[in-house]
Amino acid sequence: MLEKISSFPFSHLIRNKSIQNFIFLVIIQASNILISLISMPLLIQSLGVDQFGLVNLALSVIILLNILVGFGYNLSGPREVAIQQGNKEQLSHLFSNIISSKILMAACASLLILIGVYVLDLFKEYQTILVFSCLLLFSEATLPLWFFQGMEKMKLISITNVFSKLLFLMGIVLFIHHPEQAKWVNFLLGGSGLAINLLLLLYVHYEMEIRFYKPRFAQVFHSLKENSLLFLSNLATHVSTNGGLIILSFFSVAATLGMFSLAERITMVLRMLPSLIIQAIYPNASKLYHDNLPHFFNFLKKTYLIALLLGIGLSMFTFFTAGFIVEILAKERLEEAILFLKILAFVPFLACLNIINVTMLLVTDQKDQLFKASWQICIYMLIASVGLTSQLGGIGLCIALLSTEVVIFLICTILIYKNNKVLYYGFQKALFGSHHHP
Repeated sequence: MLEKISSFPFSHLIRNKSIQNFIFLVIIQASNILISLISMPLLIQSLGVDQFGLVNLALSVIILLNILVGFGYNLSGPREVAIQQGNKEQLSHLFSNIISSKILMAACASLLILIGVYVLDLFKEYQTILVFSCLLLFSEATLPLWFFQGMEKMKLISITNVFSKLLFLMGIVLFIHHPEQAKWVNFLLGGSGLAINLLLLLYVHYEMEIRFYKPRFAQVFHSLKENSLLFLSNLATHVSTNGGLIILSFFSVAATLGMFSLAERITMVLRMLPSLIIQAIYPNASKLYHDNLPHFFNFLKKTYLIALLLGIGLSMFTFFTAGFIVEILAKERLEEAILFLKILAFVPFLACLNIINVTMLLVTDQKDQLFKASWQICIYMLIASVGLTSQLGGIGLCIALLSTEVVIFLICTILIYKNNKVLYYGFQKALFGSHHHP
């Protein structure tokens, strides 16, 4: 038995591109979380709680507008790049169109902020901070993560991401010392990211021999039109996953909001697992779907079983260590937060159930089905959250969020069954050995 275990080809496993993609995506997310945890006490000490809150409020506005900047290319881009991997001419046109489109969207989003601040006089408490935060929109626009995902070359971009976050941390230490310097925090974050992204674009041009073509606006607008459903899907998904706290604010006191916010932040980190797995396998799954359907289903089966094992392991670990996790982060035992976290601990596992459904919708480019699913889920989440939260408070919201994950799985499964029975039965046969036919 020991000999069999010791002879397992781990080196072959590590060389698997999907696993490498997953590892490097984990490195990117882990570095983002770590730098956030390190910078938080530094910023609070330098700016004070009030200005720190305004910086984060401005950042939340930018994150929402970054959905407009991304415009679904983070989903469609890797698939298109993976399909055209060996064709540098097509890759060059694709790269130029997507970068141009994202920069155009960043300019539009910045214009919206400037109109809101200087024409409509909105965001009164943090207008200057928000205007300086606009650089983050162009940092998002120039980030070629989607390209390196599709090329399955994630090592470089994971290293540069860590480096850009370290630059930001160094900027905080060197330049942020007083509350009136709050406007520079998000500017530093955007500036460090933009500088590294420009170096990555030079690398893509000179080392990977991808040419930059002058954008043809007809092609850019056609590309945006093609991605409009993915953009709306992302918007609905953002509301579904991040709207809970806003709903809770209508029914609960500030203390409960704080307790739920702590538990939700931990859950959002854990929920990255299924997202990272989808991003990691997406390029290879796209190629297999077009080249070899039986291998595609076999690949999905292996991925699904591993994902479910990781998901249940992570959920059970979080459930049994909820008290310890909350005490470490809050420096005291907050019983309500622990209860919320124990309920939400099962979100990662339930989210893992839908990994294959989302992958199949993406590789088959079913933007219309993703759009339908996203908005159906968003409507369900809003109705369930308002109904249960009004009756049960924070616990009701936790139950609503858990049920939303189950409904996501059911809706996506039904959509695939109704619209692509070949995919549905093909995966069922690979997973269960079933011989049923559509």
